[in-house]
Amino acid sequence: MNIAQKYVAGLKKAYYENGGEKQWERFERAAHGIGREDREKLLVLYPDIPDSLLQLLDIADGTYWRKYSEEKIALLFLGSDIEEYPYFLLSAQQMIDTKDDFQTWGDYLINREFDDIPVDAGICNDLNQLHWLHFADCVNNGGTSQLYIDFSPSSEGKEGQVVRYLHDPDELVIIADRFDEYLQSLIDGDYDFVTEDCIEGWE
Repeated sequence: MNIAQKYVAGLKKAYYENGGEKQWERFERAAHGIGREDREKLLVLYPDIPDSLLQLLDIADGTYWRKYSEEKIALLFLGSDIEEYPYFLLSAQQMIDTKDDFQTWGDYLINREFDDIPVDAGICNDLNQLHWLHFADCVNNGGTSQLYIDFSPSSEGKEGQVVRYLHDPDELVIIADRFDEYLQSLIDGDYDFVTEDCIEGWE
């Protein structure tokens, strides 16, 4: 069992333990993995994409209002270092479509325009060099928090580190050195973002 399979098995268990059997079974019936064309497009844009992220996409090609055949799925699938705060997994196509979105609005963070906004030193300060993979949006459609894999770190960072953006108060922080480490942290945290209240809100 690879890390992605282990993660999803634990996530299913967390849903069942919190009364989300119906929601999970609906997701499991509808979802399918990434198509060959989208996989190839992702690999062209992100040749160093972690195997574990591709393995997740092989299980489900997105949970963020993702239409599978005739069924649209919105399943809270990921967390972060923010306790009990859930995120959707983007589909491969959404990852492709949002490739350069951060550059259009996040310049003030990368350029460190405000001294009172925390930005980790491991994140580069050159907007033109920024190469991020946007893989998750938070529960309120990404307005408050988004997650990225960073392929363009500063000399103090590590290629492939996972970065969390948070709005109000704004901050940009590294939450894991690698995507595998990020998934393991969610496993170790017992999927604390899966709660009865959270599930009820998306039934």
